[in-house]
Amino acid sequence: MGSSADIITLDNFEHKMPRWDPTSPSHLYALVDMGSNGIRFSISDLSPPRTRLLKCVYRERAAISLFDALNSQSDTQGGLPLTFPVEIITLVSQTLARYRSIAIDDYGVPSSQVAVFATEAMRRAQNAVAMLEAIRAEAPDLVVHILAPEVETLFGAVGARSGFVDVRGLLLDLGGGSVQMTYMDSYSAHARSRDEPTVGYEIAAALAGQSLPFGAARLIRVLEDADAVVQAAEISKLQSGMSNAFEKLRAKFPSLAETVAASREDEQYRGGRREAGIDIYLCGGGFRGYGSILQHSDSIQPYPIPAIGSYTVSGKAFVKTKEMMRLNMNFDGKIFGMSKRRRAQFPAIVTVVDALIAAVPRIRSVTFCAGGNREGALVMKLPREIRESNPLTCIEASVPPPPIFASVPKAAGPPVILDTLWSSLPEEFDLPSATTIFGLGLGILYTSQIWARSGEDADANASAALHDAVTRNSGCPGLTHLARAVLGLTLCARWGSNLGPIDEQLHDGLRALVDRADPDASFWTEYIGAVTAAFAMVVKTWPRTNETVVDNVKFRCVLGNGKRLKVFLHVSLSEKAAKGIVAQDLIDVFKDVNKLRDDRKVVVSLSRLP
Repeated sequence: MGSSADIITLDNFEHKMPRWDPTSPSHLYALVDMGSNGIRFSISDLSPPRTRLLKCVYRERAAISLFDALNSQSDTQGGLPLTFPVEIITLVSQTLARYRSIAIDDYGVPSSQVAVFATEAMRRAQNAVAMLEAIRAEAPDLVVHILAPEVETLFGAVGARSGFVDVRGLLLDLGGGSVQMTYMDSYSAHARSRDEPTVGYEIAAALAGQSLPFGAARLIRVLEDADAVVQAAEISKLQSGMSNAFEKLRAKFPSLAETVAASREDEQYRGGRREAGIDIYLCGGGFRGYGSILQHSDSIQPYPIPAIGSYTVSGKAFVKTKEMMRLNMNFDGKIFGMSKRRRAQFPAIVTVVDALIAAVPRIRSVTFCAGGNREGALVMKLPREIRESNPLTCIEASVPPPPIFASVPKAAGPPVILDTLWSSLPEEFDLPSATTIFGLGLGILYTSQIWARSGEDADANASAALHDAVTRNSGCPGLTHLARAVLGLTLCARWGSNLGPIDEQLHDGLRALVDRADPDASFWTEYIGAVTAAFAMVVKTWPRTNETVVDNVKFRCVLGNGKRLKVFLHVSLSEKAAKGIVAQDLIDVFKDVNKLRDDRKVVVSLSRLP
């Protein structure tokens, strides 16, 4: 590739990539990912205290396929060395110069905080130096980093992981030229290699990562242009490579080996927990394309959250590749999230998915990820305490509070509010694993919104709660589809859930989404929302002191016996808090809880605090 190429390896990436500095006058970072299927550009704001959210303030994609450009001359001129055509070199260099101008001139990103990453196509190109020189001529201060395969694995895996509170499972990235597989367990602080000292789980994942030269753009050429013998040989290499990669990871990571053992024993977990199996996280445009087809055919229609990031399906749904292939071939309309190019590559994508299915003993769930190299590179700039922090605790800091809150002292913190709401649940309730705002870690975000729209009409607020769940903080780390649905339904119930016909459709879709994860989930969202509404009748705005809460309202809950779930909620109010509140009005808050079913009932009683 030549001496002028700047190669990023696991040994030098911390030195070559400036670390995030909390005292820096600017926290804007601009990154370009020169992938095989397209060139992606984004500007992110890492300002504290919302650093962990990796807030993107601008993004753009150039539909330049470096893989196609690299292979075009070789295909048409009899197997010439892999080189970029002159016109592609010109187009890429001018595109990067434009991105540099947007970052520095329009957004004020410091030039030292602008970086370009190149991957498989630039690693393979015989004339990569010519591309680098053209970029340097158009943008002299723009440095292009060539990622070594293990660094690409690192950034891709960490980028996918950045979208979640925690992950434990296989991570795969399907690009245009290659597919990578690794395993990541963020629950363990470190993973120890056999011959080396303890290393972080991110580096352990990168060191163990396996890369196969079967990206969607490369494989579709084989399927479309090669004869049957070559096709069979290449597919066999893919299948054996995928199986070998999985077995190497199983041997490397004890937690994966334990999961495999449980899966092969067909072990079933009871008491509301999921069956045994391996969780998989998929990123890269190819896999996201497969996720878009799955979402298009989801049993919940219309599917209420269109974003593919954090979309999760069961293993049973994921393995229906033949159905997805027929849908892609026969559906004439637009499939959301699928470009013409991606649909044309779909046979190759399915071939990779089939190889994955054959390699993994039992797939429990598959989650499609929005993150990639750019997010991974940003995360690896951060100190460990920030990159391992819970992103859900940062979301409130990223949303300006309503102006009225500026004059209301927030002496009382979220804990006293959450503890009070928590007390409205029965003692038998398994809160840590429940599909509620508590079990999903949404408590702080939820409390920040209880009084946020108190000056608006309740019906408008119920509608806004549902739409905010879909659109607000789109792509925010930690806010999975399930978390968004639970948050939206609970806030909707807080405002009475009186909805118009179009919002009813969205409500039904979100309800179906949460009930698929837990048959009792929608009931508890309605119940907790109603409890919150009753609480807000007593505490009219963010409490000024903890005593404002604990001295004025208490909840106590028990479950009735019998086949029908009956919840007995007792509400105790202080004499001061009870003044002006009509008891029946407070009881009526719960009248619509579970109104669509008759197998659950809430019985409310009131008394005075001593």
